[in-house]
Amino acid sequence: MEWVERLNESVGYIEEHLTDTVDYERLGQIACCSSYHYQRMFTYMVGLPLSEYIRRRRMSLAAADLQSGERVLDVALKYGYSSPTAFNRAFQAIHGVTPSAVRSGGASVRAYPPITFKIEVKGAQEMNYRIEKKDAFRIVGVSAPLEKELEKNFATVPGLWGRAAADGTIQRLAGLMNAQPMGLLGVCGCGDREDWRYYIAVSSTLPAGELEEYTVPALTWAIFPGSGKNTDIQELERRAVVEWLPTSGYEYADGPDVEVYLNADPENARFEVWIPVRKK
Repeated sequence: MEWVERLNESVGYIEEHLTDTVDYERLGQIACCSSYHYQRMFTYMVGLPLSEYIRRRRMSLAAADLQSGERVLDVALKYGYSSPTAFNRAFQAIHGVTPSAVRSGGASVRAYPPITFKIEVKGAQEMNYRIEKKDAFRIVGVSAPLEKELEKNFATVPGLWGRAAADGTIQRLAGLMNAQPMGLLGVCGCGDREDWRYYIAVSSTLPAGELEEYTVPALTWAIFPGSGKNTDIQELERRAVVEWLPTSGYEYADGPDVEVYLNADPENARFEVWIPVRKK
């Protein structure tokens, strides 16, 4: 329950800062993980990106302020919009009406109450996993920078895979793979807090040439095997976070997430999801 309590404490922090800056690093500290992993957990558990949840909460409160007679400009400034035009656009995207229409009275708006996390017991669908301690390993490949708001990366990562497949990078990486873990890797969240990156890579001891390299640190991993289409790995990741992690006795450690693609058939794939963990 401590894990859920920390998540609910983080929601309380969001509520306290809806009229100023919500510090994502602070949210991670409250939940005892990185801001990267906090956003992953939040999105999987809520079904909504963190920034969108914050936007909806702000616009929900903004609607109430307008209904009470506050000026549109004052409300816009209160929730961090220096431009009335930007506020109007954000408000209409949530409520489907203009702020001035709400202030005038009679317009319907949508309410988005604060969320509460809890552990929910669902149908018993088994999940296979193992816990392994692994030494640091070097990867070589190509990468792209990740934005701090993770939903901004929804186009970045697929685009990197598309380019790597089209220009022959994936085939070249296959020839460099000579160390564990064997397989094509998607390594996400590398670097320090100012340099998040996503790598398409292989584990290798061979010279990188013009390719990039990164050393995945020594960590304890929760490893979840799966099979199906390559895209099914996303559902496996979601289940690992939503169904396994809350009651596992583990929590996120400070390290990257790793996707291991064990064969080259995207329609009949075998893969593993590696989540860095530590004992609570």
